[in-house]
Amino acid sequence: MSHFRRWISDLLARRGTTAFLLAALILGVLVGLGGALLVWAIEFSHDAFGALDNALGWGKWFIFLAIPIALLISWGLDRRFGPGVASGGVTEAMVGVGLHGGYLPTRLIPAKIIATAATLGAGGSGGREGPIALIGGAIGSSFSRYTGFGQDHVRSLVAAGAGAGIGASFNAPIAGMLFAMEVILRSFSVRHLNAIVITSVIAAVTTHLLVGEERLLTSPEHQLNDPRQLVLYVALALLAVLFGVLFLRVLSITSGYRLPGNLPGWFIPVGAGLGVAALGIADPKVLGTGQAFLSSLLAATSNTDLVWWSLFIVAALKIIATSLTRAGGGSVGTFMAALFIGGSIGAGFATLVDPVWSLSEIDPGAFAVVGMAATFAAVARAPLTSVIIVFEITGDYGLVLPLMLGAAFATYLGERLHADSAYTIALTRSGIHLPTMQDIDLLDTVDVADVMAVVDEAATPSMTVAGLRELFDRHHHHGLPVILDDQLIGVVSLGDIENIDDEGLTVADVMTRNPITVTPELPVSAALARMASFGLGRLPVVDDANPTLVVGMFRRESVVRAYHHALGTATGRELYRERVRLRSQPGAAFFETSIVRASPLANQSIRDVPWPEGAILVSIRRDTSVLIPHGNTRIEPGDRLTFFGTGAARVDVGHLMEPTEEPTGDWRTPR
Repeated sequence: MSHFRRWISDLLARRGTTAFLLAALILGVLVGLGGALLVWAIEFSHDAFGALDNALGWGKWFIFLAIPIALLISWGLDRRFGPGVASGGVTEAMVGVGLHGGYLPTRLIPAKIIATAATLGAGGSGGREGPIALIGGAIGSSFSRYTGFGQDHVRSLVAAGAGAGIGASFNAPIAGMLFAMEVILRSFSVRHLNAIVITSVIAAVTTHLLVGEERLLTSPEHQLNDPRQLVLYVALALLAVLFGVLFLRVLSITSGYRLPGNLPGWFIPVGAGLGVAALGIADPKVLGTGQAFLSSLLAATSNTDLVWWSLFIVAALKIIATSLTRAGGGSVGTFMAALFIGGSIGAGFATLVDPVWSLSEIDPGAFAVVGMAATFAAVARAPLTSVIIVFEITGDYGLVLPLMLGAAFATYLGERLHADSAYTIALTRSGIHLPTMQDIDLLDTVDVADVMAVVDEAATPSMTVAGLRELFDRHHHHGLPVILDDQLIGVVSLGDIENIDDEGLTVADVMTRNPITVTPELPVSAALARMASFGLGRLPVVDDANPTLVVGMFRRESVVRAYHHALGTATGRELYRERVRLRSQPGAAFFETSIVRASPLANQSIRDVPWPEGAILVSIRRDTSVLIPHGNTRIEPGDRLTFFGTGAARVDVGHLMEPTEEPTGDWRTPR
């Protein structure tokens, strides 16, 4: 065992692709254990409150004591261990990944487990899926900090942990994977995919093995009995949007409530707890996760005795109960609540239209399934996750058409009726707008000189093909510069000699003359673009003053090294934070302006210009070429500059470019 641990430690220390995937596998086990621990903690809390109920003998009125106590516990833990404990959890995971480079404090893990167990064990309304997403993300963040991976890998592991928590909670690894990419990362970049898939699958399997099937949401198979029912499913999607938007509006109102006067803060958890308890007296089904009731709806058949209006009332009460639990500091998520609401209105809609629909038999369970997907899509704006998670819960694809149709309609209409999802309401109130894509290119912050490889060997024009093969084998290179009298005269690659049988040919016969080169001060982004444009795997790096003097080689591995270098250096980190900060501000956008002859910027270098704060120069269009700017780039009259920044920065850039003399005919105010 000691040898095995040492082997894993050595492998992780290498920080290569294999080590990264191994880290994802280990993380999956850890998140699976975290998911199982949360389930057990909720059950323990439920039993503890039950024992106290039996001791006091209050009967159904006990929840007026239990729920306020539970919300007070969660509220107190949030004040002690920092923001994120008394919340859903998904929003905090999004902020950690999007704005903090994947950092989530380790102290959130035990505090979140205790707060969630207390809230749901006492009967607070909501789900455990949001909290387990934050727990999984915090586990991923803590684990990745000990592996030494770069920031981009850390973000992948944090998102993988959060998505794996969702997958583990439902035994739905594919949905967990999509949730991580669609909601947490807000990106479908392929480089994150492998880690997220591995972590989600391993976490789901681990939790399933530990807690068993009976504690997870399940459903029998359902089919689309008649294609004409698609009309009904579209109508159900519209109803789901109305309930979903109502849910979002109530969440927004209650979460923004502030106490009047000088009342102590604990008034909110106590008051909200009493309100939730009152709703529980009116209808106990709205308390807790509602998983058992939702499972019964999914199993409903045409012979059910469900009453449509009562199901609509249950959905409305669930909206209020979950919103009050969240407003009171309870640690619950909106994921399961949205599914509960959707299942209720789906089954209710089916019983409502059944007497008047004579074309085919109505299956309330099938409508509950589609109602779940449509409502969650409207609330979370995650149509792919909503469809796939229902696939995995039901175990069949019989409802694929109504599911896709319902989720698409709900997402489209939901975005137009309410700008925020359940996970961005708090961010908007705080003035934070997460960028849709976080894959900000940092390669223009690193010069080729920082990452180029040393020329440890070079070919000569008189060398034979046989000797060149031996040189490639000895140094494991696929291409080399050809140098004669310390001057670069060409390049030769393994592909140049791959199909040559005459070993007596010389390098001069097969090499590429007049090769494409780069200079040390060129940004890596520009070098990479040059490499990609010509389909090359390597470029000689030549001296600025002497284009025949080779000072290094820029290879494919240099690009990877450059990216991690950018994230690891102070300059890269600061520029990354600044770009994310700008993209997070309302009103930030791209804008362009032209350089005229009388502009004070004409004929100046980029580094010499006092650029206003809040503006980032993205590119320079010169004639038909697009330049990636760096410090040495010289601004010329006629250049078209593209910036990214806020409205104030746009005005400052305009003032900066105002001519110092009488404007010529080609001067225009930037717009």
